[in-house]
Amino acid sequence: MALGVDGEETSNDPSGQFQKAQATDDMDARTDENEEEEEEDDEEDDEPRLKYASLTKSQGPVYRNGDATSAFLVAGDKMIIGTHNGNIHVLLLPSFQSLRSYRPHSASITGVSISPFPPPLPNVKTEVLSRASVEPRSLPARAPTSQDTASPSAKSPRQVLVPATPSNSIHIATSSIDGNVCISSLIDSKDVLLRNFGRPVQAVAISPEYKNDRSYISGGLAGNLILTTGGRPGTSSTSNTTGGAAATASGWLGTIGLGTNNGNDTVLHSGEGSISAIKWSLSGKYIVWVNEQGIKIMRSNLHLENSEIDFAWKRISHIDRPNLAGWEDMAGLWKARLDWVDEDGLEMDDEDIPAIDTPEVKNGLAASIASGDVQSIRQAAENKRIEKLIVGWGGTIWIINVKPGGTIVGKDGDERKAGLVEVVTILRTDCIISGVSLYTPKLLLVLAYLTTEEDRKNGSSNSQQGTPKRGVHRRQNALQPEMRIIDIATKEEVCVADTLKVSRFQSLSATDYHLGVLPLIKASTKVVTQRGALEVIGGIGGGLWDVTRDATMYPTRLFSSAASVRSNGSNSDLQSGKSTVGLTTDINVATLRGQGVHPDIMTRGMKIFIQSPYDCVLATKPTIADHLSWLEVHEKYEEAWILIDVRPEAANLLPEKMADSSPGTPTKAQASLVDFFADDNSQTASSQTRNSNSQAEKEKRRLGEKWLQQLVKNNDWTRAGQVAGQVLGTSSSWEHWVWVFAEANKFQEITPYIPTVQLQPPLPSLVYEFILGHYISHDRPRLNEVLERWSPELFDVHIIIARIEGKLKVGDVREDTVEDGVAGRDWQVLMKNLAKLYLADGRAKDALRCYIKLQDADAAMTLISDYRLVEAISDDLPGLILLRISKEQQKSAPLAELEEASIEPIRLLVDEAHHGTVRPEIVISQLENRSGMLPYLFFYLRALWNGDTYTAPTSPSPEHPSPKSVNLAAMEGKSLVNDHADLAVSLFAEYDRALFFTFLKSSQSYTLEKASTICDSRQYIPELVYLLAKEGRTKEALSIIIDKIADVSQAIAFAKEQDDPDLWGDLLDYSMNKPSFIRGLLEEVGTSINPIALVRRIPEGLEIEGLRQGLSRMIREYELQDSISEGVARVLRGEVVAGMKTLRTGQKRGVKFDIVHQARPASRHSNRNHIHPKERPKMIKPGHCAGCGDAFFEDGKVSILKIFPRTSSSTLRMLTAIVTATEKQTLVGYPCAHIFHLSCLLTYTTENNALPDEEGETPSTRDGSIGPKIRHASQLKGKIGGCPVNVHKEDKI
Repeated sequence: MALGVDGEETSNDPSGQFQKAQATDDMDARTDENEEEEEEDDEEDDEPRLKYASLTKSQGPVYRNGDATSAFLVAGDKMIIGTHNGNIHVLLLPSFQSLRSYRPHSASITGVSISPFPPPLPNVKTEVLSRASVEPRSLPARAPTSQDTASPSAKSPRQVLVPATPSNSIHIATSSIDGNVCISSLIDSKDVLLRNFGRPVQAVAISPEYKNDRSYISGGLAGNLILTTGGRPGTSSTSNTTGGAAATASGWLGTIGLGTNNGNDTVLHSGEGSISAIKWSLSGKYIVWVNEQGIKIMRSNLHLENSEIDFAWKRISHIDRPNLAGWEDMAGLWKARLDWVDEDGLEMDDEDIPAIDTPEVKNGLAASIASGDVQSIRQAAENKRIEKLIVGWGGTIWIINVKPGGTIVGKDGDERKAGLVEVVTILRTDCIISGVSLYTPKLLLVLAYLTTEEDRKNGSSNSQQGTPKRGVHRRQNALQPEMRIIDIATKEEVCVADTLKVSRFQSLSATDYHLGVLPLIKASTKVVTQRGALEVIGGIGGGLWDVTRDATMYPTRLFSSAASVRSNGSNSDLQSGKSTVGLTTDINVATLRGQGVHPDIMTRGMKIFIQSPYDCVLATKPTIADHLSWLEVHEKYEEAWILIDVRPEAANLLPEKMADSSPGTPTKAQASLVDFFADDNSQTASSQTRNSNSQAEKEKRRLGEKWLQQLVKNNDWTRAGQVAGQVLGTSSSWEHWVWVFAEANKFQEITPYIPTVQLQPPLPSLVYEFILGHYISHDRPRLNEVLERWSPELFDVHIIIARIEGKLKVGDVREDTVEDGVAGRDWQVLMKNLAKLYLADGRAKDALRCYIKLQDADAAMTLISDYRLVEAISDDLPGLILLRISKEQQKSAPLAELEEASIEPIRLLVDEAHHGTVRPEIVISQLENRSGMLPYLFFYLRALWNGDTYTAPTSPSPEHPSPKSVNLAAMEGKSLVNDHADLAVSLFAEYDRALFFTFLKSSQSYTLEKASTICDSRQYIPELVYLLAKEGRTKEALSIIIDKIADVSQAIAFAKEQDDPDLWGDLLDYSMNKPSFIRGLLEEVGTSINPIALVRRIPEGLEIEGLRQGLSRMIREYELQDSISEGVARVLRGEVVAGMKTLRTGQKRGVKFDIVHQARPASRHSNRNHIHPKERPKMIKPGHCAGCGDAFFEDGKVSILKIFPRTSSSTLRMLTAIVTATEKQTLVGYPCAHIFHLSCLLTYTTENNALPDEEGETPSTRDGSIGPKIRHASQLKGKIGGCPVNVHKEDKI
C-alpha cells in the first residue's frame, strides 16, 4: 500500500485504504514488466491485513524550520518525537496537541525512553485539554546545556504548565550524538538533568522506577554500558567515565558524600564495540542491549527478593551475532530494534477469535469456571512470568523468552541462575530491519528497509548513513520501505508486503525509520456503570479513542470513572482513592473530528506508528467497515451485501456514514467522553443504534443494485433474478429492474422473484399485467405457475380476463390444437386460469362453465357446493353428469365404472330434487331423449328412490348420515319416483331386475298392463306372476308357474299366499296328470288341504314315482301335528290348574290385625252410608281409615288395626275385613297397610258412592253365613280396584 506524504496527504480511496505503490524505475531491474503486472494483479486480489493513514499534518510543529525526526516513542496517550536539531516534542494522543516542546540537545537525538513504561493511562475525570487549550503558548524551552551551566543567568522562556495528572507524571530520557543524556520531567520543567559522556550516546533506557531510584542506563560509540544513579535536578554534569581528572574527582567525592551530588556512573559492561540499543523489560526485571558482538540480557536491581540480591546487574545471557557475510563490517552500523512484547495487547489470530455470543462458547466458559481448571490457571500464571523479547538486527529477527531464574541441577552440582533465556525462533529476511514487533501471537510485524540490487552486490553501506544534511548531495538509491507480516511458524509472509510511499525515501537509511506500537488494552473485569452501561473501547491501542464502537472481534467493554484497566500509580494514589483508568483524558470527540483528527486513530485495536524523518504513518487493523469498503472497491458486491445482511452495523461504520452522522452542536458543554456519550443530541451510540437498521437497509439496497448490474453485465440473468429477489426492497427499484429484464426478454429469470405481496408504495399493476400478458401470448404453461403465486389484488383482473378471452376467441388456441405432443394443452391452461380469474372477479357461474368444459369434476363440484350453482347449469345437466366420464368411457366402459364416475353429480341432483331446486322433471327431460344418457337417468332414479343424497366434502361426517335423515330422504325420493313410475319401471327392468321387482311390490303408481308387458317381453316370470296375482288373475298366474316354471314348491307357496280354496282346486286339477307335482303336493302341502281329498283325486293306475314315500311323509306330518297338539293341550291344562290353585290360596288368606284398646271418641259413624269429610287426612295412621282418618272400633273401644301384607305374593289383591263389633261399615284392607271404610273407598274410586246391599246379612248370620259375603264381594269387585292412594297408583289391583 502506498502513502504519499510530500507535505500533503494523498487522496484516499473510498475504503480509506492505501493503494499499492507502483514499482519504481529501480524495480524494473529486479523483475520484467510482465511479471510485475501479474504481481500487481495478485496484490489487488488480496485484502490487506492493515490499513494506513498519514498523520504528517498532525505533526506540523515538529517539522518547523526544516527539522526532521530522528527518534520516536509512543506509549500510553503520549507520542514523543526527537529531531535532528535536538528538539523534543511531546504530543497528546489522539488530538496531537503539543503538551511540551523543548531542546535538550544540540545535535540529532538518537534515543528516547520514559519512566514509568508504559505510563499510567489517563483518568476520565481529569481536565487536561481544557486548560492546555486556553492558556497561551510560550516558545519552546530547552533543557540546560553545557553552555547554560556556564551562564546560569540565562533565562529560559516560560513554559506552558502541564497538568499534574498521573498520566503526565513521567520522566523523559533522551540521548544524542552530542554525547549528552537528558532526563526531564514532563510536568516540572525544573526537574531536569543533563549529563555529558564525552562521546556520542546511541541509546538510553531510564529506570521504570526513576522517581524512586533516579537511575538510567546509556551506551554508545564508546562501547560502555553505563549505569548512572543520582544527580541534582536542574544541573548539568559530566560523567566520571569520560577519563578527565575533574570528572574522576567529582565521581570519587560524590561516592564519599563530599561532592556536589551530580550523580555516579558505573560501567556495567564494555569492550565489545559500540552499543546501538538498550531497553528495560516491561516488568523492570531485565535489561537487554545490543553491541557489535551480539545480544546481551542482564538482571536489573528491581523486584529482587532477599535471596536474589547478588543477581543485581548480573548478565544472564549472551546471543552471538550471526556469522554471516557482511556482519563483521556492518554489526556496528546496523541499529538493533528491541521490543518487549505485552502479549495481552496483541491482536487475536483469525482462527482464535471466538463467536462469543454462541451458546457453545458461553457454556464452555461456564463449565471452565465451574470446574476450576487449576492446571489452566497455573499455566496462565506461568506464562505471565515469562517475558517475550523481539530483536531485529540487520536482516535477522530473534524471538526470545526470558524466564525467572532458580536453582539448576548441573554436572558441578546445584547452580542458582538469575534468569533463563530461550531463543524460540530465528528468522532471516532479505531486508534490513527498521522496526519489529508482534502483531498477533502467531504473526510478526516487520518494517523492512530495502536497498537496490546494485547496493547489495557492491556491499555499499550507504543505507546505514544518517539522514543527509542540507547542502550535502548523496546518491539517491534507497527504495520505499515495506510493512511485512510474517507467520512465525512458517517463516513466510502471510500477505503481500505493503509498500509505504514516504517523502524523500531515496535518501533515507534504515536508521531513519522507527516503528512504535500502542498495544491493545483489554477491559478490566471490574465494571462500574455511569448513566447506564456505555459500550466503549477498552483502552489505548485497544480502542482508547474508538468512537465507532466496532465490536466485531472483541468482547464488549464498559468504562466509567472507577473502572481501572491498567494502573502503575504510586501507593499514595491508591490510598487516596485516585483511579487511573484505561481511557483517554477528557477530550470532546466531536471537537477532535472538527480539528481534523484522522478517524483511524479513533478506532479500536492495536495501533502501529511508522515514523520517518518527514512523515508519520498510522497502521491499524481494518475494521468491518474497511472490509466492506474493500469488497465494494474490488466489486465483490455479493460478499459485501452478505456482510451487511449478517452484520448491519458495518454500514454505520463507513467513513462517509460516520461523517454524515456526526453530531451537531451539543446541548451542553461536553468535558469528557462520558459527557459526550451521555448527551442526548450528540449521543452517537444511541443515534447509531436507532438508525442502524435503516442505514443498513439503504446500504444493502445500494450494494444490491451494484450486484445486479454486475450480474447483468456478465449476462448471468438467472443469478440476477435470484439476487433481485434478495436485494430489491422498493417498488421503484423493482419496476426499474423488471423493465430491464423485460427488454432483454428474460421474463422467466425475474418472474419467480417478483414480490407476491403488496409493497408500500405499491408496485404498479402494469408490471404484473405486462408479465402476465407475455405468458398468455408466448408461454402459457408458465401462466398457471405465475397465477398460483400472484394474488389477484396485484393486478387488474378485468384486463387479464379480456386478454385470455380474446386469445380464445381468435381461435389459434383450441381444444384440439396440439402443443408439444399434447392435445389442447394451452387451451386447458387458459380455461383453467380463466376460471380462477372469474372467481376472483365474483363470476362464479362463468367459472363453473369453464370447469365443466374442462371436465374438472373436483373444482366444479366444489364450486357448486360452495356457491349452490346447480340451478345455474340446469340447462346443461348432461355436461354436469359427464364431468368425470370421457368419450371413450361412454362408448365402452361397463355400467359399474360409469356409475362410480357419475355418482357425485347424480347425488347432487338428487339433493337438489329434495330441495326443489332442480325438479326430477327437468333432469328427465334432458336425459331421456339424449343418446347414451339412459344409464345415467337410471342412476338418478335409483338414487332418488333409495334417498342417496349428496354430502358436501366439508361435512363433518359425510359417510355416516343419520338414519332418520336417510329414511326421510328415501320416503321423499320414493314419492318423487312414483310420479314417474312407468319410466322407472322400464329403466329398472333394463338395468336392475332386483330393484325392478322391489319397485313392483312397493309402488302403486305404475301401470300394471305396461309392467306386465315389460315382464312378458323380458320373460321375467316371477315378476309377471306377481303382477297377474295383483290384477286378480291368479289362475293365469298359477298356470304360468306350473307350465313355464314347473316348480311345484312355488305353486304351493303361491296357493298358500292367495289362501283361495278354488285356487287349491285348480292346483290339484292341474297337477293330476303330472306325477311329479302329485308327489310334491303329498310332501309339501301339509295341512293346507284335506289329504283325503288329495288322495281321492289321484287317478287310478297313474304311476307316481315315490308315491309311498310321499304318503308316508304326509302321514308322519299329520301324526307329528297331532302329537304336538296333544302336548300343547296338556301343557295348557297344567297351567290352568296351577293358576286356579294360586287363586284359591290367595283368596283364602286373610289379613292379620293387632288390636289396641282405647277410649271411644265422642263421634262415630252413624250409619253405613256415612258421608266422609271433604278433606282427606294428610297423614295416614295405623288403625285409621285412609279416606276419612277416623279410627276403627271394637266392643266400645278404639281398635288399632295393624295389617301385615303378604310379602310372598306377586300380585296385590283386594282384601275385605269385616269387623262385627260395633263398627257398622264394611272395611276394605290392602296389603300395603291402607284400610278404608267402604264408603270412603268408593269416594276415592267413583262418584257414585251408593253401597251395595248385603242380602241376608243380620247380626245372627253375619259371623256364620258365607253366601251373602260372597255375593257382596262380587258386587264390590266391579266398583273398586287397587289401593287408590297416590303413591300406589302404579300398584292398583
